Amino acid sequence: MSKKYTKGTFLIQSIVTVIVIFYLLPFLVVFLYAFKSPQEIIGSSPFSLPEKLELVNFTQAFEALNFFQSFGNTFFITASAVLLLILLSGMAAYSIVRGGNTFFNGTYMFFIAGIMIPYQVIFVPMFVLGSNLGFINNLFGVIFLYVGTSLPFAIFVMAGFMKTIPKEIEEAAFIDGCSIMRTFWIIVLPMLKPVAAALTIILSLQIWNDYLLPQLFLSDNSMKTLTVMQSTLFSAFETNFNVGFAGIILSSLPILILFLFMQKHFVKGITMGSGK
Repeated sequence: MSKKYTKGTFLIQSIVTVIVIFYLLPFLVVFLYAFKSPQEIIGSSPFSLPEKLELVNFTQAFEALNFFQSFGNTFFITASAVLLLILLSGMAAYSIVRGGNTFFNGTYMFFIAGIMIPYQVIFVPMFVLGSNLGFINNLFGVIFLYVGTSLPFAIFVMAGFMKTIPKEIEEAAFIDGCSIMRTFWIIVLPMLKPVAAALTIILSLQIWNDYLLPQLFLSDNSMKTLTVMQSTLFSAFETNFNVGFAGIILSSLPILILFLFMQKHFVKGITMGSGK
């Protein structure tokens, strides 16, 4: 039996449509500016179509970003940090959920408390600690910092999903002679794929687009990430918006492709994790 299309439904859809259009407007301006000449940007409306597609903006942005090197740095940091976060949060959540005693409950509360601390508050102590540990101009140090700051959120999401997995499957594995570690690797870990996919997208977006942490710790030009290199295209004294916006599109494409590729798993992971 189909639901009736009411005035209320029409009103809600209209409001949502307006919000979506309003949200997409900045992206439209970035896209249009990336194909315009500097003269068109100054003399035309932000929403007007370019008279001619200035593809040279992208080649200039490609060179200015030192794209291959900055892309490699960003990819290495993001992929390594996300992989470590998935593995560590999965093992931690398994111990916490299945442990079920005071120690593991206290550990879980300790990690949850980490979510409530604003990211900006810990920057000064994190910079002092990172400097003393030799994390300046060190890609592995930056990865370590991302893992440390994002682990509480990853454990929170993993633990929520872990509660939906029936214990009987693991008990059957124990009866067949599996150890705890073997049960985790061959039984539990494969069942975490939906939430791992959701976390991969969330954490990748967060780390890929982060500016503050690589700006603080990676001052060497050979180690800078895409977001830091983008900032060089927008200076206080000289700004080429057309090249700058082309650079934004180039930097955003990889993470956009990842999202489009994994969006089905992302929705599945979020909905399954909220089922209990």
